[in-house]
Amino acid sequence: MNTTENAAPAERPTPERKEPTYLFTEKYVADKSEIARRFLETRTRLNANVDKANNFLVKRFYNIDHNAYLEGTLPAKTKELMGLVASACLRCDDCVYYHAIQAYRLGVPRAEQEESLNVALVVGGSIVIPHLRRAYELLEEMYG
Repeated sequence: MNTTENAAPAERPTPERKEPTYLFTEKYVADKSEIARRFLETRTRLNANVDKANNFLVKRFYNIDHNAYLEGTLPAKTKELMGLVASACLRCDDCVYYHAIQAYRLGVPRAEQEESLNVALVVGGSIVIPHLRRAYELLEEMYG
């Protein structure tokens, strides 16, 4: 019997994860865009209700979510654009707004957000179009 067949695979080094460097604050974005302001205020208010519940599983999920978008092997900008595509395909306007705002805060150019939304349209099909329209409205307010 070959002992290497049962050996555990070598552990890969974990890339360093760190907080991304934002070019803009949430306040800056909220002052620039009414859609972003409403979204951010509502998100903050609703998250306060979730926080009051002090739910261990929700806290763990939020932690995983936060850590998934840290700088790592993939840059945070890339991860936010991936989140934008997935959110549009899943037809979650709140999620689309969140990732578009985060990408903007990280300095992602409008053209890259629009190209990412093109991918979402191809992957998700015509059902994505209403969410694409709302995303473009937000982009217009943020980028002009």
